[in-house]
Amino acid sequence: MPWELREHTGRHYAVLFHYALPDDAWSVELSEAVPAPARGAEHPDAVTHLPGAAFLVALVPDEDPNLEPTVHIHSHDEHVVPYEIMRWFMEQVTDQVERCRTAFEQAGPEAVE
Repeated sequence: MPWELREHTGRHYAVLFHYALPDDAWSVELSEAVPAPARGAEHPDAVTHLPGAAFLVALVPDEDPNLEPTVHIHSHDEHVVPYEIMRWFMEQVTDQVERCRTAFEQAGPEAVE
């Protein structure tokens, strides 16, 4: 599962991408990143942060072009999301929507039943 990290005012955030099979959709998740375990810290390319528990999840359907992407809030606690981080997350969601729509178009109408 690929992810991207971004630091903003001393806090780290992650956007994680994976396929949500029960939803027939790509899941794009925003979380506050957590420090990675210390092992491997001596390597310059070592990962310093990992995705944490998602608090925003966008589902981007890739099986039915008539279904709209949705954003779900998954949080019991209040999370303050800086504007720049929200923009970054939504850019990632927009990119995923465009990839899925391009795939629909390339597959042609016979691919959708």
